[in-house]
Amino acid sequence: MVVTMATGYSQEIPTDTSTYTLTLKQAMVSKAGKPVAAMTVNDGIPGPTLRFKEGGYAVIYVKNEMDEETSVHWHGILLPNFFDGVPYLTTPPIKPGETQKYEFPLKQAGTYWYHSHTMLQEQSGVYGSIVIEPKEETLTYDSELVVVLSDWTNQKPHNVLRNLKRGNEWYNIRKGTATPLNQVISRGGFSAQLNFWKQRMESADIADIYYNAFLNNGETTTEYPDFTPGEKVRVRFINGSASSQFWLTFGGKNPMLVSADGLDVVPIDHNKTFIAIAETYDFIVTIPQQGKLEIRATVQDGSGQTSTFLGKGDIISAPDVPRPDKIDMMMKMAKMDMKMGAPAMKFKPSEEKPKEMMDKWGMQMDDKMNMDDMDHSRMEKSDMPMDHSKMKMEEKSTSDSSKKTTMQGMDHSKMNHDESMDKSMEMKGKMDMGATMDKMPGMDMFAEYNYNYLKSPEKTSFPTDEPVNEVLLNLTGNMWRYIWSMNGVPLAEADKIKIESGKVTRITLNNLTMMHHPMHLHGHFFRVINDKGEYSPLKHTVNVPPMQKITIEFEGTEEGDWFFHCHVLYHMMGGMARVFSYDTPRDPRLKGFPLKKLLHETDGLFNWGTAEVSSQMLGLNLMSSNIRNQLNLNLEYGYNQNFEAEVSYERYLYDYFRVFAGVNMENEIEESLDEISTTAVVGIRFLTPYLFNLDVRMDSKLRPEFRISREIMVFPRTTIFANYEYQMDFGWTDTLPESGENSNYKGETTWSAGASYILSRNFSLMGLYDNRFGAGGGLTVRF
Repeated sequence: MVVTMATGYSQEIPTDTSTYTLTLKQAMVSKAGKPVAAMTVNDGIPGPTLRFKEGGYAVIYVKNEMDEETSVHWHGILLPNFFDGVPYLTTPPIKPGETQKYEFPLKQAGTYWYHSHTMLQEQSGVYGSIVIEPKEETLTYDSELVVVLSDWTNQKPHNVLRNLKRGNEWYNIRKGTATPLNQVISRGGFSAQLNFWKQRMESADIADIYYNAFLNNGETTTEYPDFTPGEKVRVRFINGSASSQFWLTFGGKNPMLVSADGLDVVPIDHNKTFIAIAETYDFIVTIPQQGKLEIRATVQDGSGQTSTFLGKGDIISAPDVPRPDKIDMMMKMAKMDMKMGAPAMKFKPSEEKPKEMMDKWGMQMDDKMNMDDMDHSRMEKSDMPMDHSKMKMEEKSTSDSSKKTTMQGMDHSKMNHDESMDKSMEMKGKMDMGATMDKMPGMDMFAEYNYNYLKSPEKTSFPTDEPVNEVLLNLTGNMWRYIWSMNGVPLAEADKIKIESGKVTRITLNNLTMMHHPMHLHGHFFRVINDKGEYSPLKHTVNVPPMQKITIEFEGTEEGDWFFHCHVLYHMMGGMARVFSYDTPRDPRLKGFPLKKLLHETDGLFNWGTAEVSSQMLGLNLMSSNIRNQLNLNLEYGYNQNFEAEVSYERYLYDYFRVFAGVNMENEIEESLDEISTTAVVGIRFLTPYLFNLDVRMDSKLRPEFRISREIMVFPRTTIFANYEYQMDFGWTDTLPESGENSNYKGETTWSAGASYILSRNFSLMGLYDNRFGAGGGLTVRF
């Protein structure tokens, strides 16, 4: 056994040390009726619960018995930067056959978890729970239970991401969450659909992936019959999913929510609770006198659920959570006239201009507010923007000098706690504006995702005289190419964000996409600004709903580089991540492990193809693509001996626009392969509003040509498609044959139209008429 990474400094190991060994292996695992290749931790999925004592010391050995490198990140744990576990950023990767030692003091108590931070391994099973018991227990309960929620796919995770990159609709079809045109029209939503198409959006989306199962503690359903009537149980929920967010509902009486992201909150009875990916919530439930209590986790898009049962007897069912109505969401968003489709990649990534992006995209509140509905006298008291999720909670002023330290080392002895009448009126004015906004059409759509039910038991605000560094991060994405970014810049093209010690960093997260983004900052807790003001809760992960803003802030008390990213695993791997840097020297133990390896993991090449076998022709399309570059091979051969093939390279300048160059080959004489013309081509390709693919080109014979195509899902599994091409030849390089009155111009039209019925992820039935090859039908194969 090779043990790597000595700490590099000498210290005495405390006597209250807890030591664990985690062994990572590859194995065949069946979680959804089919054995598939997976990764286990100590032969299980999830891995074991690691239990510690606050104030103690953790020593963890991670053995890699797989044939690929790996890593483990200790999610939510405050620890030395070197042991945070992000390979190539803070910690070397664990090579096959090696054992890596992690060690750190335990500064906190609560519910946390661990998972791989290498590529897509978390989806394959490398995750588990952590419980740190407090020095002094402040809550009353009899027993506890850890519940780790997760999602399971029988596909290889790389193939999942590849399928997302190619823009296949199969996952929505398989889940029953697609919005075909016939359903949209029948609901009176055609104008809303046109609005979405105009902004290059197919529909309102909620979740990306079809999963074969949703699990708690590795099973679709778990039973814990040993809990007895009247027993108070602390249930520690961890959302360890790769891509699924859940609504938690409880049978019987409402549970008491007592902790969020490992830290105590003011206890509150709270049943329907949204738990985003990577969040943890603790509840105290009382086992009923008769019957067994159901705790249900329903996936956000309604495509599945998993249940935990506590006690014995007849089931006391948890409340149902209705499946979201995506067509209704589209119609509401269209009425709000949001400007959607902010770019996920910019022409000049070095020029982010986040304020300009925020002003251009999303909901422009100043334009949409009905000023006559507001109390103008209150508005005059406030100069804040009309987005209550971005309100700056004003610090109170007082002589209270009691010193309290939060998880970030906040010194509250410097805080002032007395609030003047003007400040009170100003805040009241802000709240009234927020209430008015909630009455606007559609503004309540995402209201249930706020954090206003969370209140810290201690004040968390910072001294009013502490300098503040404001950072605006627009969350941006492109669903068609599955590229995710911040301020239109994916991780592979982004610079570090500098964090200044001794300052408060205040970050406005402005979501310009249709998806939820649970944003996680390594090595820190941050304030999530809500209506509790200076009692706003501390968290390490915050969910940002679609088209909403959330403000977080933290003190710069660390050193080194820390990862900040969306915890939807496929969004992170699509580029929605940044490095927060204190601009301190890099740890010398990372020599030989360059940061660019991590950055470029989100810019890998993905390859896919389509083959068409029909009664009149054969077709083949192969593609290899990363963020900016794409190689294409297209081939069509008709049994009537018409033929065309093209190889091209294209460069994306931004989301919807690319330039290309290539070589085209086609038969010159109709229905004959005796003469094949080979020409070089250059041009542009553009995804237009209303989702038309436009190709404008010129070949080496100086013949201009344009091509346009479109595909629409008209029924749940049925799409129609059409393609039109027109080439102009002015005889600039070749003498044109005499034809009628005009021998100086020749135009050639090519067109095709058809329909496709999707059978599965890999196969479709297809019928097609092409003016070169004729009519026919056959099979489309995707690979």
